[in-house]
Amino acid sequence: MSCGLMALGRLRRVCRPHPSPTSKQEGEASLSIRSLLIVALVFTQLAGCSWFGRDRDAEEVTSEQVLYQAAQRSLRSGNYNNAIAQLQRLEAQFPFGRYAEQAQLELIYAYYMAFRPESARSAADRFIRLHPQHPNVDYAFYLKGLAAYEQDRGVFDRFVATDLAARDIGAARESFADFSQLLARYPNSDYAPDARQRMIYLRNLLARSEILIGRYYLSREAYVAAVNRGRNVVENYPTTPSVPDGLALMIEGYLKLNLPEPANDSLRVLLANYPGYDAIDGEGNFVISAEVRNRDRSWVNVLTLGLIDRPDAPPVLQVRLPDDRASGNGRD
Repeated sequence: MSCGLMALGRLRRVCRPHPSPTSKQEGEASLSIRSLLIVALVFTQLAGCSWFGRDRDAEEVTSEQVLYQAAQRSLRSGNYNNAIAQLQRLEAQFPFGRYAEQAQLELIYAYYMAFRPESARSAADRFIRLHPQHPNVDYAFYLKGLAAYEQDRGVFDRFVATDLAARDIGAARESFADFSQLLARYPNSDYAPDARQRMIYLRNLLARSEILIGRYYLSREAYVAAVNRGRNVVENYPTTPSVPDGLALMIEGYLKLNLPEPANDSLRVLLANYPGYDAIDGEGNFVISAEVRNRDRSWVNVLTLGLIDRPDAPPVLQVRLPDDRASGNGRD
């Protein structure tokens, strides 16, 4: 049995057909065609990826440029809210694109022109933090100060003159500090001259505010606080028109505190530097005219808006330097 199986196996090996030379050549040709097709397909895919990659890059560059140009058109036409949206989209889609830094800078301007000062200051701070060495970083400092400069001015204030010193001047202080920083870091900036002029106005505004606060303290009989406000103006805002008002606050506050010596010293400075001050009469007396206080008014006078039962006006106080000091024979 086993011999028969072995014989059958040898018979199969012997009878297995061998490929003819023609069949072998056809197989090799078929293999070569398949190889060429595979190679061609690979190259086609690689070339397609490269081609579409270039198209995609070109599309991104074009989209960034188109978006930036659209934002420029919105800025030129005064459509600042639309420009803000376009610049934000530009930065979000292309944070490292060729227009990214410029878009951040122009976003500050768009916020400022759209009367959104807090957003403008925030965007300016961000640009200064991210690009401290940027050639136009001085412009960010300038816009930051300019935004604070306009922050307390509402639409109504732009058309009707109001005393801004009588309002909260926190933004004015910030603007003054921002412009000071600009001048300290970039004294030769193109924006330095305008910043200096605005600082003069802001300095006068801050001094005027101190005077109004000091007068309020006088009305509330907070004489020490009134004297301190006047001294602050004289010492820290010496070039402003409010200096004589500061001296007047000090004189009146010291007199109410029964301190004639410092009151006379302040009066001597006032007479020497501002002889034409409104509170000085023709004889050189410092005239203090007290205002009627609400607590001195009757309820009838209050209800009739001051038309009935008017209180007597407080007496006018005239202060004059002692003769030895007025003539200059006192202490130096």
